[in-house]
Amino acid sequence: MARRPVVLVATASLLVGLVPATAIADDHDRGGAPPSPGAPGIGDPYFPLDGNGGYDVEHYDLDLGYDPATDVLSGSATVEAQATQALSAFDLDFVGPTVEAVTVDGRPATWVRADGELTVTPERPLRDDREFEVTVTYSGVPATIQAPLIGSSGFIHTDDGALALGQPDVAAHWFPANDHPLDDATFAVSLTVPEGLEGVSNGALEDVRTQDGRTTWSWQTREPMAPYLATMAVGDFEIEEYEAGGLRFWDAVDPDAAATPPPTEPGAPPGEPVSVVDQVRASFARQPEVLDFLSGHFGPYPFQTAGGVVDAVPELRFALETQTRPVYSPAFFTDPVLADSTLVHEYAHQWYGNSVRLAAWQHVWLNEGFATYAEWLWQEQEGVSTAQQTFDAVYGNAPPEFWQVVIGDPGPEALFDIAVYYRGAMTLHALRQVIGNTAFSQVLEEWAASRAGEAVTTDEFTALAEELSGRDLDDFFEAWLFTPARPPLG
Repeated sequence: MARRPVVLVATASLLVGLVPATAIADDHDRGGAPPSPGAPGIGDPYFPLDGNGGYDVEHYDLDLGYDPATDVLSGSATVEAQATQALSAFDLDFVGPTVEAVTVDGRPATWVRADGELTVTPERPLRDDREFEVTVTYSGVPATIQAPLIGSSGFIHTDDGALALGQPDVAAHWFPANDHPLDDATFAVSLTVPEGLEGVSNGALEDVRTQDGRTTWSWQTREPMAPYLATMAVGDFEIEEYEAGGLRFWDAVDPDAAATPPPTEPGAPPGEPVSVVDQVRASFARQPEVLDFLSGHFGPYPFQTAGGVVDAVPELRFALETQTRPVYSPAFFTDPVLADSTLVHEYAHQWYGNSVRLAAWQHVWLNEGFATYAEWLWQEQEGVSTAQQTFDAVYGNAPPEFWQVVIGDPGPEALFDIAVYYRGAMTLHALRQVIGNTAFSQVLEEWAASRAGEAVTTDEFTALAEELSGRDLDDFFEAWLFTPARPPLG
């Protein structure tokens, strides 16, 4: 959104004798509430300091340069926002490189950093409902996060560049943000890299320009997204652009992508990494088919662009539903069934998790349960196994600790526990058995359509299921979502 400067017109006689402070009236002068600092958190019970209060972000404009030789990320992030209260100061989430300057509407602002918060005090208070721009200029080497189960995330330094991704609050490692899914916004990302390398992000590639040995890749997302769904990848990629089914695709594949196949026998030592590029290309060729399949269950694809990214990053052990362009570890492409199922999972998130996003992280089963169930539906179509067979296998073989996870409110320590995925999918399959195929299909489509672009809760989903099925499902959802025990069948 373009900003229009406020023009103050005054006669020379009025200007004489007036001090500058009287030229702009704050909310208190106008009879509103006096300006006060915005809250340092958006109110998530699991992550109290994630996100911020006092404003709503409308757009991020990231103009960044990356030098693989030094690992330095530098540039500026301009955040266009609207105040939701009179603000004397406000916070951005930022644990990234050194801040060099901050401006608000082009005027220098004061700022301090502490505990992952960048607190900005504008030259003058911001009145309630005012639109404003804050620009943060920064430079340095972003940090990589190490986690036992998923390996590296955050800002990963690769052999020829970098890859930025992760959840729940990783965006703040590479750009200042209101880093919570409750506040989505559109994005423009320009990545300036050494000539010969590629810079990849979300949405549509709008421009590529080379000057003085550096190339700028400019990407734009026209549909809002949560900050954690933004990504950047810099390196040697083979980029393929094409159209299918009315969508524009951009695929970025590292020609050196390799992974170690799983051992053929239990206890066998791991083998040597092998190239997975052919399998990546074979699976990516099925993306239009995958989206057509999912659209048949969930309704129209909610975005205008699609594609995928595979980088040669051995320490990356997960895939992420970065909006319009999921990022995949090469490890998922050692087996064609696993590869295609993973594509289905991440694309299902484009409906459930990206378009329909979380109001708070405690509702994460609404993301992972739906995406996992999409895999079951795909595997049924592919003749791998039926959804019922998968349900029965998990129900009969899951260990006791699996059933101890209360997936409707798992706590931050179990946010991405396997039970959130599989018990979440089982909840949907059990719901299908209770309300019937017709009502279940209506629930899936209506949930995606009526809540598109909204932040949602578990209570909203259960209410919709009851409304469309005409049944009281309180006991059902209590057993499947909120009871630390295996639910009875029937």
